[in-house]
Amino acid sequence: MTLISAPRIGIAGITGRLGTLCAEEAGNALVGGLSRTADAQRNITTDSAALAKACDVVIDVSHATTVPAHAAAFAQARCAWVLGTTGLDRAAQDAVNEAAQHIPVLQAANFSPALTLFLELARQLGAGLPDYDAEILEVHHRQKLDAPSGTALAIGRAVAEGRGVSFEDVARTDQNGRRPDGAIGFASLRGGQIVGEHDLVLMAADEQITLSHRALDRRVFARGALLAARWLAGRQAGLYTMADALKA
Repeated sequence: MTLISAPRIGIAGITGRLGTLCAEEAGNALVGGLSRTADAQRNITTDSAALAKACDVVIDVSHATTVPAHAAAFAQARCAWVLGTTGLDRAAQDAVNEAAQHIPVLQAANFSPALTLFLELARQLGAGLPDYDAEILEVHHRQKLDAPSGTALAIGRAVAEGRGVSFEDVARTDQNGRRPDGAIGFASLRGGQIVGEHDLVLMAADEQITLSHRALDRRVFARGALLAARWLAGRQAGLYTMADALKA
């Protein structure tokens, strides 16, 4: 393993909200980007393989449907991959796992350092309060496509992991009807231009505890993504998390 002190960085989804901010934060380390429309003057291509060959690491904040193709291209080019795209189906996640056999992949639903620690606390709360009702509320801007958010699902998985249960068995995104015992419930709100709000509420008959995170500026995610990219470049193949990058 040879870590790269000043990696060449590419951004998949460079014309999107987060991709634009990542490009600004990357500065002179930015090699180019990937988008649905090429722009030679900005070094933006539609060819994932071409971008990967020019980079040490790609930050991917594009769309779930592009993940399998990106997995194949980045693995072939032996380019490190920071994946922040959420809403992946099983086939896409399998492609990520396969790529991680050949290249270093850091996958995160949220690049915020504080939210990363939130997940650790959610795991501890799940373990320490196994019989409390767990509900997760997330609020995002009106343009967000997926619900519940990838971050909300990550919080739910952390609670389930702490309780030693299968997340798929206890997750409840349909809040109609009586609440089943042991369920981890989700509620989603969409409106305005809210960057991102997440609350984990654990409730018993005689008390409740709420863990909250508010993103005030989307740039926090871009800075976290760049931190992850600089940490990941040159590492051994494997599937990493933001928690790994923060422990360095």
